[in-house]
Amino acid sequence: MGAHLHAHGSDDDDIVPRRTRALLTGALAVAALATLVGLVALWPSGRAPELNEAFEFDAELHDAVVETIDRGACAGTDPSDAITCVSVEARLTEGPDAGTTVIVEGPTTSGAVELKAGERIVVGESPNPPDSASLAPQYYFADYQRQTPMLWLAVLFVVAVVALGRWRGLRALVALAVTMLVLTVFVLPAVLEGHNPVAVALTGSAAIMFVALYLSHGFNLRTSTAMLGTLLSLLLTGALALVFVRASRITGLASEEALFLRASTSSLNLQGLLLGGIVIGSLGVLDDVTVTQASAVWELHKANPSLGWRRLYSSALRIGRDHIASTVNTLVLAYAGASLPLLILFTQAQRPLGDVATGEVVAVEILRTLVGSIGLVASVPVTTALAALVVATSGEAAAS
Repeated sequence: MGAHLHAHGSDDDDIVPRRTRALLTGALAVAALATLVGLVALWPSGRAPELNEAFEFDAELHDAVVETIDRGACAGTDPSDAITCVSVEARLTEGPDAGTTVIVEGPTTSGAVELKAGERIVVGESPNPPDSASLAPQYYFADYQRQTPMLWLAVLFVVAVVALGRWRGLRALVALAVTMLVLTVFVLPAVLEGHNPVAVALTGSAAIMFVALYLSHGFNLRTSTAMLGTLLSLLLTGALALVFVRASRITGLASEEALFLRASTSSLNLQGLLLGGIVIGSLGVLDDVTVTQASAVWELHKANPSLGWRRLYSSALRIGRDHIASTVNTLVLAYAGASLPLLILFTQAQRPLGDVATGEVVAVEILRTLVGSIGLVASVPVTTALAALVVATSGEAAAS
C-alpha cells in the first residue's frame, strides 16, 4: 500500500523519507481495516423493525394542480367566527385517478398556506374505514410540489462547483454522491435496525472520509496526513459527546421527531442517535480545517525547507488560529440559524436565560455546538503537529 500511495501521490511526496511514508501509510491501513470490520459487523440485514400499527403511514400522496379556490365560512360554524375555510378544486396529475378533479378542504392557517389557481401541490388521500369502501376518497393539502426549483438549484450548484473546481470540483461532486450513498444505504438502515448509533456514525464517517478526501484532494501524503488528523479529532469529538450527553442527562426526547420515533418503534436508542448525529455533523467542518492545516505546513516547508519541526508547527499554527476563529463562529451561527424559530419562541416566553439554556431542547443545541467546536479547535494543533512531523523528517534526512 505504501508503494501505491507514493506512485499516485504528488511530487510533494518525494520530500518525505520512505520510513515516514511507511509509518503514515501503516496508521491509515489500520484505520481502514477497522472501518472495513465495522462496515461488515454493522451492515444492515434489511430487516427493519416494524412500526406500531397506530403509526403506519396509510395515506397516499398524489401530485395535483389547483384549478379553483373558494373561501367562506366553515360548515357548522357561526358566520361571525374568525375562522374561514378554503375549498380547493384540484386536478390529479398522477395515480390511478389522474385527470380527475377532487375537492381539498380545510381551515385557513393564518396565511401559512396561500394557494393560487394553477399552483402545483401535493394532496393526500385519506384511507376510508374498511366498512365504508363505497364513500368517495377524502383529499387534503399535504405540501407544495418543489421538484422543479430544487432541480434547478441542484443544476446551478453543480455548474458552480465544476466551473470553479473543474476536475477537482467534479471529483468533489462524486465524493458528495458517495457520502449520500453511505448515509442512505448504511448509516440510516443500521441505526434503524438497532445497532449502536455511535459505532455506526464513527464507521460511516470514516468510510465517507476515506472516499471523500482522496477523491477531492488527491491520493497523496498531504491528504493522508489530513485524514489521520481528522480521524483523531473525530474520535475526540465522539468521546466528548458521550461524556457530556450522559453527564447532562440528555434523553434525546426533546424534539417531536424523537417522540414520534419512540412511539412508533421502541428499539431505537435516541440518546445514541443524538450522539451519532453530533459525530456525523462534525465531520464536514473537520476535514475542511485539517486539509487546510496540512496544506499550510507543506507550503511553508516548500518555501523554506530549512525550517525544523518547531518552526513549522508554530508558523502553521498561527494560520490555524485565524481559520479556527472564523470557523467556530460559522458553526455557532449555523446551529443558531437552524434553531431560530425555537430561540424566538423562548424569547417571547420571557423565561430566565438560565432556564432556557439548561432546558433539554436548547441544551442539546448548545452541547452539539460546544462539543463540535472543541473537536474543531483540537483538530488544528493535532493535524499541524502530524504534518510538521511528516515534512520535518525530510529536512533531517537531508542534513544527515
